[in-house]
Amino acid sequence: MSKTLVAFFSASGTTKKLAENLSKVIGADLYEIKPAVPYTKADLNWMDKKSRSSVEMDNANSRPELADNSAQIEKYDRIFIGFPIWWYTAPTIVRTFLESYDFSGKNIALFATSGGSGIGNTAKELSSSCPNAVIKDGNVFNGKVSDEKLKQWADKF
Repeated sequence: MSKTLVAFFSASGTTKKLAENLSKVIGADLYEIKPAVPYTKADLNWMDKKSRSSVEMDNANSRPELADNSAQIEKYDRIFIGFPIWWYTAPTIVRTFLESYDFSGKNIALFATSGGSGIGNTAKELSSSCPNAVIKDGNVFNGKVSDEKLKQWADKF
């Protein structure tokens, strides 16, 4: 039986709730991807081009520092990575996370939360950050998701 991890970044708590539920439903370990400097409400103001999130997402080389590197990726075969959709893709801190570990031979499935955007080409965009892993787009979840639907979705990976 493969060992499964649900890793997630959540700026407002929405993705955290989904990740916690996914972890519970599939019996996986849970790991929160935390920035060394937490995001404030002002940092997340996407309407302000000078806000932290806007500046990071506008710079392809941006790699916000992680609070820790204790995920122990080597213990897992199957890894779900969740995040909110920012500017039609994953926040740059997800790249920091992917580039901080060796994901060689790992199966990665993405899941996201969004107020209206899809997951787009996120798997393709993130693949350069973990080139020796199999990374697949998963799904964007909005609102409440039943345990049954969450399990059915996760079982595809």
